Amino acid sequence: MIFLARHAETTWNLEGRYQGRRESPLSGLGVRQGAALAEYFYGRLLRGDSIPARVISSPLSRCVATADFTGSRLSLPVETDPLLIEIAHGTWEGRLRDELAANDSERYRAWREDPSLVAFDGGEKLGDVIARWQAFEPVLHAMAGKDVLVVTHDAVIRVALLAASGRDLTEFWHANVENAAYALLASDGERLSVLEECVTSHLTGVRAATAGQAL
Repeated sequence: MIFLARHAETTWNLEGRYQGRRESPLSGLGVRQGAALAEYFYGRLLRGDSIPARVISSPLSRCVATADFTGSRLSLPVETDPLLIEIAHGTWEGRLRDELAANDSERYRAWREDPSLVAFDGGEKLGDVIARWQAFEPVLHAMAGKDVLVVTHDAVIRVALLAASGRDLTEFWHANVENAAYALLASDGERLSVLEECVTSHLTGVRAATAGQAL
């Protein structure tokens, strides 16, 4: 099985600030979320359930910090893969969502209504994210029945879910993604399928409010 997790909450998530390739630390809640994810996997180990044989993370620090909790709890090294990096928001990075809604209103409206058409100045478009994810998929297909935890970003998980379930990019915002939650995927060696889209049961009492985040 493939546990596809979003990084835990960051300080910029709290502020409603676009992160993209910029770095921001985990918030206090984010630290508790990372620990909760690790305890979930440790509980699986104690019960004799399958646990990840590998932990693979985006190289950005918010993902590595989230992955480190589980890596340490299971005594596994955290690997990084640049293919898992977040979409580059270009000139939006470091800026508040509400500011962009007012000062780059046309692009912001398009991003919220039909994100597949948006190319960020100095950044990327969703097609670039899909291409990276598709380039990463063979790593998952090669796991030969072993479990893996992949820690990455909101946009990456959304396109991965759409691709695995045969949905169009017009449904980008309909995918359910939360901080430190995970999607459960399966590989048949050639294709991925979605078993569960957003598992949050391990986050009781520590779920983040994502409505105000700059996504």
